[in-house]
Amino acid sequence: MDKLKKVLKWTGITILVIILTLLLYKFYADKTYFNEYDPNLALNPQVEEVKEINDEIEVFGIKRPRHFQSIKFSYQSRPGERVPALLVMPIELKGKVPCVIFLHGIGQSKGFIHEIAGPFVDAGFAMASFDQIMQGERKVKGGWFAQAKAFRQRPWKTVNDARRLIDYLQTHPDIDPNRIYLVGASYGAMTGTILTAFEKRIKASILVVGGGNIKLMLDAPAITKNSPRWLHRLAKPIIVFMMKVADPIYYAKGTSPTPLLFLNGAEDTLVTPEAGKILFESAGEPKEIKWYPIDHPGLRNSDGPEIIRMLDEGLEWLVEQDKKVKTELYGYIIEKWYRGWDSNPGHLEPQSSALTN
Repeated sequence: MDKLKKVLKWTGITILVIILTLLLYKFYADKTYFNEYDPNLALNPQVEEVKEINDEIEVFGIKRPRHFQSIKFSYQSRPGERVPALLVMPIELKGKVPCVIFLHGIGQSKGFIHEIAGPFVDAGFAMASFDQIMQGERKVKGGWFAQAKAFRQRPWKTVNDARRLIDYLQTHPDIDPNRIYLVGASYGAMTGTILTAFEKRIKASILVVGGGNIKLMLDAPAITKNSPRWLHRLAKPIIVFMMKVADPIYYAKGTSPTPLLFLNGAEDTLVTPEAGKILFESAGEPKEIKWYPIDHPGLRNSDGPEIIRMLDEGLEWLVEQDKKVKTELYGYIIEKWYRGWDSNPGHLEPQSSALTN
């Protein structure tokens, strides 16, 4: 009996030590979750394919023309880890152009920009996107442990891969480094909120059908109705424990002073209006939100025209934001130009001819 008590005692102590060790590891992992961004690491970009696309495509049931150059490339985000990406550019360039980074949804891939980029390019923007971990060319092989590990890593990798994409775009000879914008859709809107909080090189962000509060989001009708009750009850606390560190509501206040536009579905059954309101309310100023009579894009075919209207109105807002950025940017340059001129009244030319080129 005494021997059994000792075994139980040491078994309990061992279990307690294991639990405490795991909790300490989790605390450290959460504390350093987004740390692996290194702007000094060589990008080593490699272009794989350049092609011109000039046709018509159906987007959410609506046919739209597209006319742009598509560049498939990759870059290094972490030592030994390359990120496959696409850059869509206007075919006829008249100076450097602004660029929109698109963060795709949880089940999409970088190729989705081929479907939506047409109007953005027509408005004068380039658009870039990359495959997030678990999608496209970065699908994860292996069983449940490999998938769970990748799922846990996906938010920080998405944010840091996007920051490295900004590093690349700012070196591109045809991209204006001072006019980088963001469009994030669904999962991309959640990670895009965090990215906007971290990255002040982003001048404005559109967050499409995004939400916050992971615990609330896991109770969305589209999830609960399509999952066995026992599985939902088992998985929900595990997912919340694993992914709470990536909940955008904890970072959203830091988006200020970057302008934000939230575009949400009033009938969304996957990212509910309640989750959308929570993310909006958590975000910094300036911000605005627009509601559309749609379910989550892709869940209801009849929503196509309203989804297209939503995207078009988002683009109109982005064009206005770009005008403001250009006014502030080039107004500052002109002011500096004249100040340089005034401070040297004996000279008829500005101090730096580079400003006039």
